Amino acid sequence: MKNFVVAASLLMLMGNAAHAASAVNLDQEPRTLIVTEGGSKSELSLAAGETVEFCSGGCFVTMPNGDRQALTGTETVEISGGVGRIK
Repeated sequence: MKNFVVAASLLMLMGNAAHAASAVNLDQEPRTLIVTEGGSKSELSLAAGETVEFCSGGCFVTMPNGDRQALTGTETVEISGGVGRIK
């Protein structure tokens, strides 16, 4: 029984890690997203060509052009021409 509980816990942890939104900056200059998750705001800076994972449990994201979107944690945000698009 103990092995089952440990295995189930590991699967849950691995499953949560796989469900994170990602952001990719396709521009040639740095871009910043504002991420609001759990009532806390933070800035997510992306260098040119950089890809990062964030927002594992749902969040709101403000794109570089000011658009705001709700994310569930499975989307990819592509930034191109200073505009973020959800894929």
